[in-house]
Amino acid sequence: MKIKMTSEYKWHILLILFVIVSLFPIVFAISSSFKELNEAYSNVFGIIPKNPTINNYKEVILRLPFYKITENTFFIATTVTVFKVITSVLAAYSFVYFDFKYKNILYFILISTIFIPFTVTMIPNYLTVSKLGLNDKLLGVILPQLSDATGIFLIRQSMKTIPKALIEVAELENVGHFKRMRDIVIPLAKPAIISTGIMFFINSWNEYVWPVLILKSKENFTLPLALQLFISSEGGTDFTIAMAVSVITMIIPLILYIIFQKYIINTFTSSGIKG
Repeated sequence: MKIKMTSEYKWHILLILFVIVSLFPIVFAISSSFKELNEAYSNVFGIIPKNPTINNYKEVILRLPFYKITENTFFIATTVTVFKVITSVLAAYSFVYFDFKYKNILYFILISTIFIPFTVTMIPNYLTVSKLGLNDKLLGVILPQLSDATGIFLIRQSMKTIPKALIEVAELENVGHFKRMRDIVIPLAKPAIISTGIMFFINSWNEYVWPVLILKSKENFTLPLALQLFISSEGGTDFTIAMAVSVITMIIPLILYIIFQKYIINTFTSSGIKG
């Protein structure tokens, strides 16, 4: 028993260390954002600033079209999330409750796209957006992201756990597919839909590579793109301001995750219940 307790104690210490290592970048960014530049370089690992200041946040607002950039980020993330959720719900419902030829093959092909790297589709998407004249426009960022195979997979797995008896009763009552989906399926799959939507929002909010290819004007930037304006190849003379932008960028996704973490964890842990 003594050996077992010692082993458990060591595992707890190891897990606590992992948590500390994972949280350190966040704590470091928050701490640095309230430091003056000299202190940030002379006291790099000091968690509590000696002379806390909010000047870095003021500089962000003064030197950037901050409200416009925040609005752009929110608009892109919200639009992408809404469309991805709608297409995921409709596709998942079709794969679960409709019988059509080659359904399983089509589903397999669709899900296999999850494993295709973004670098493979980046150039075709960029050429398409350019041909449509959507360079440096928010719609150019949004257009290639209106559906997501991961969302279809997660929501489909949740829908497959809904008791078949409920659907059979609706069929006997001659309830149409739209009403069946609205009144029975979506309410029961609501936790998975919410968590998938939050995942879409966070991913879109934090996205950098695709927006940086499309958006060129500062007034069209998103928050992750604004961060690069304060980082130079020499290491950046605006380090503390860059940390302030980082904190602003992470606030909303972090709050959303904290609020909905139960739904997110449950969705991923239950995604393998039924195939």
